[in-house]
Amino acid sequence: MFSRILIANRGEIACRVIRTARRMGVRTIAVYSEADANARHVRLADEAVCIGPAAARESYLVGERILEAAARSGAQAIHPGYGFLSENDAFADSCTAAGITFIGPPATAIRAMGSKSAAKNLLAAAGVPLTPGYHGDEQQADFLRRQADAIGYPVLIKATAGGGGKGMRLVERGEDFAAALASCQREANSAFGCGQVLIEKYLSRSRHIEIQVFADTHGNCVHLFERDCSVQRRHQKVVEEAPAPGMTAERRAAMGRAAVDAALAVGYVGAGTVEFIASEAFPQEGSFYFMEMNTRLQVEHPVTEMITGQDLVEWQLRVASGEHLPLRQDQLDIRGHALEARIYAENPDQEFLPSTGRLLHLARPAESLNVRVDTGIEQGDEITPFYDPMIAKLIVWDVDRHAALGRMRQALADYRIVGVSTNVDFLSRLVACPAFANADLDTGLIERSRSFLFPARGQPPSSVFFVAAVAGLLREHAAALATAGRSGDPWSPWSLHDGWRLNLQPRRTLSYRFADTRSEVVVAYEADGWRLTLGCESVLARGRFLDSGQFAGQLAVELDDRRLIASVIAVNERQEQKRHVFLDGTNYVLLRDDPLHLVEAGGTHGGGLTAPMPGKIIALLATPGQQVEKGAPLLILEAMKMEHTVTAPMNGRVRAFCYAAGDQVADGASLVDFEAEA
Repeated sequence: MFSRILIANRGEIACRVIRTARRMGVRTIAVYSEADANARHVRLADEAVCIGPAAARESYLVGERILEAAARSGAQAIHPGYGFLSENDAFADSCTAAGITFIGPPATAIRAMGSKSAAKNLLAAAGVPLTPGYHGDEQQADFLRRQADAIGYPVLIKATAGGGGKGMRLVERGEDFAAALASCQREANSAFGCGQVLIEKYLSRSRHIEIQVFADTHGNCVHLFERDCSVQRRHQKVVEEAPAPGMTAERRAAMGRAAVDAALAVGYVGAGTVEFIASEAFPQEGSFYFMEMNTRLQVEHPVTEMITGQDLVEWQLRVASGEHLPLRQDQLDIRGHALEARIYAENPDQEFLPSTGRLLHLARPAESLNVRVDTGIEQGDEITPFYDPMIAKLIVWDVDRHAALGRMRQALADYRIVGVSTNVDFLSRLVACPAFANADLDTGLIERSRSFLFPARGQPPSSVFFVAAVAGLLREHAAALATAGRSGDPWSPWSLHDGWRLNLQPRRTLSYRFADTRSEVVVAYEADGWRLTLGCESVLARGRFLDSGQFAGQLAVELDDRRLIASVIAVNERQEQKRHVFLDGTNYVLLRDDPLHLVEAGGTHGGGLTAPMPGKIIALLATPGQQVEKGAPLLILEAMKMEHTVTAPMNGRVRAFCYAAGDQVADGASLVDFEAEA
């Protein structure tokens, strides 16, 4: 077994590898970019080496710098995690040449499976069923368009290198093919350094099933059962689970055999995943087709660990050091059901647009045998535009799927994040969605459940405003007591803020805004609490902060005979007093209208469109002076390895663009001088 390994990655996967290595007594060396100098994986590792600037292409993707760091630190092996260099055959070869073990498959296997096209051709010769499509090397746009026309729409354009939903476009009409191909190739070149694509028939109402395989250097290979990864947005997985709902023993054995055969065919070693797509009737009937093989550890590997009781990172270290697989196929079995939800800094209501910023408040559910949180982010850390915006992976386990769903709902309700937009509320709706709860799964679940998952935003319940008011009143009272204690007269009624008035009824109004609606809570001070009135509703309110303290924001509130547990996080940003009220698993963001500090927002006279995050202008899609309709694409912004199209907010005219293609822009920068139609 190795005594020192270097982890050529960052974030949660680096922290994940460190956890297992430490348990096994293996010292770890982290690498980090200048943007990650204070990152959690750097703090957890035994040593850390800076490898360059923030941009991944100048740090985490520079194999020479990582090998230099390994040599300087005396590392015997390199664990690549996933992403970055994990499926780079040249880097694997370089590790071997430098006398350092690459904790992954041999370069020959990466080459065989690293290209989706080459892998499909290889497995087609072996008799593995493939999705109809074009997997060749000819990449001329006109030729690819003719292939798509022959296959029949809808088709999927996919980058032959990489994964994670990047470099992938669904095309439903021939006239949209050229623009989708160009966008796909740009994104693939940016993310993977290779713009080659393949074309496949898009199967509607299909399920995405993957098989975890593991092989050693002694000719042994097993599968650790399947994961269902059907629930996706923008072709990226959102929730994964194991085992796949409805999977029969016969179908599991057949898919397992196919996956093991695929691994053996390329002389595979280590952890890998063979991905299949199947008809909606799966698994009771219908066919399954090979999609690709990921020659690395998958993001969703924890659900496999939870149902098998195995540590796959430990298996990786043991296999890479020359040991036999820890278990035979007949020694592996499935226990219970596990779910994984990916917590992202993104805004689901804006087409899952990534969000950047500092995590001002972060509270995670308590970990246990049933709940696990894999993360590389802590409170105070910043989500930057340089890397994937994942905050954490939330994994739950229980004896069956129904119980695991309950665990997930509760764990999501306990997640509280302030400082960036997140998908936590969306995930809460997703696991409660009837289609998901009833295991009616396919890759289009999110789209066909839009009315449930993206409900029209209405006013929060009155209890949200009452809880916000109680939290504010409690904080005011605590601050007043602290100030009075430092004064010469701590019992002065002028210092206590307890509502006392001379010959007047103690009463005040607290104003809050939600969206465009202003709500007023009238506060009347009473001997045993506050009488709160909102519209026609009036309650007697009491409250206290819990053990976590007033700054963590968790409190117990009594509204008449009803008792609630909530969190209220107060944040002042951009001259706005925000109150994040976490109640019943939902985050409600209120703006406090304080007449002493109210700043009126200026109007947008020029109709400017601003950058939703820092990024690079890839293309301008309109011309100055052009009349456009609402929703028309105006420009493409690249950020966080993905392309984002900025569209016209209404009918109008493009007066001018503020930047040219190729320019870098800051968050909030004005992009387009846009004149709304009169």
